[in-house]
Amino acid sequence: MSSSTGRSIIARQIPFLDVKAGYIELREELDAAYRRVMDSGSYILGAEVEAFEEEFARYCGAEHAVGVGNGLDALHLILAAAHIGAGDEVIVPANTFIATWLAVTQAGARPVPVEPDARTYNLDATAVAAAITSSTRAIIAVHLYGQSADMAALRRVADHYALLLIEDAAQAQGARFGGRRVGTLGDAAGFSFYPGKNLGAFGDAGAVTTNDAALAGRIRSLRSYGSRVKYDHEMCGFNSRLDPMQAAFLRIKLWHLDDWNTRRRDIATRYQERLRDCAAVSLPIVHRAAEPVWHIYFVRSDDRDALRSHLAASGIGTLIHYPVPPHLSPAYGYLGWREGAFPITERLAKTGLSVPIGPHLADADVDFVSECLRSFGRA
Repeated sequence: MSSSTGRSIIARQIPFLDVKAGYIELREELDAAYRRVMDSGSYILGAEVEAFEEEFARYCGAEHAVGVGNGLDALHLILAAAHIGAGDEVIVPANTFIATWLAVTQAGARPVPVEPDARTYNLDATAVAAAITSSTRAIIAVHLYGQSADMAALRRVADHYALLLIEDAAQAQGARFGGRRVGTLGDAAGFSFYPGKNLGAFGDAGAVTTNDAALAGRIRSLRSYGSRVKYDHEMCGFNSRLDPMQAAFLRIKLWHLDDWNTRRRDIATRYQERLRDCAAVSLPIVHRAAEPVWHIYFVRSDDRDALRSHLAASGIGTLIHYPVPPHLSPAYGYLGWREGAFPITERLAKTGLSVPIGPHLADADVDFVSECLRSFGRA
């Protein structure tokens, strides 16, 4: 479609994710939560944070939840509370957002990258076992794109070598593996509530879940300057406290999370059905024991950049997760990894494309995206 000036006009616009839609849906409840916090006069930790911690722990099926500043801090504080630091190694996925690695280096330890299973994109337990050395202290399993890693296989490896098993559940609030929710499948889990997550705040926010009371207690102290009683500093800590305003918003959204995740599953199923025989893309594969929440619907194409341009020409927003693997980023150049070191990860970085998915995406838009994907490459 063209205007009178000759410039191209895209008649339809489908954003990758409409983060404002969640506010519009819940405007009255969220605005009431805002007023409740403002009227309380309590703006650091307090009753709202404690209530969210109890509710989120119950939702996950965990004994404890500790609200922190963001998802990176959640992972870092787990490692710090477990006394993992200089001289220690932590196994991480090669294909993940860099925050997983940053948590390890912030703790003073060394990240040891491992390739994913080429089908599910999550950690390959066999490759993890092969990477373990006498310096290995922990494994961080990322539930990438909203699908749980194979926690049964990873648990066997962790138990065999007496390692801490940590879940990076930043993308998987509400997902299950073997019938259990993430956040209870390892020794501790770190969550992000970044606005674009399935359970998203209206700013940065995070939490740790665990069944280990001693670990939870140390994290509570570490998040607040190493102190559980004001001016009584039992350890060198940090400042990473979940904001009560964000806690109040998250409490509202938590009530709707399962419905929103169900909608994401419906959209993913609709994509799978409409793209089953689509030659343009390879579709995600789900582990038989996993129940994903589809934070991201990730397809692959050998002509990814042209495909992205093709979708953009039809008004369809997409993202690339993640174009530069951590081992090839300047931040980790000191580790000495070069291109070709992790071929599966590098292949995913070059071919992967995330297409629109979210609880407020209409069926008609899903069908339009599917048709545009199917039309790619047609003569």
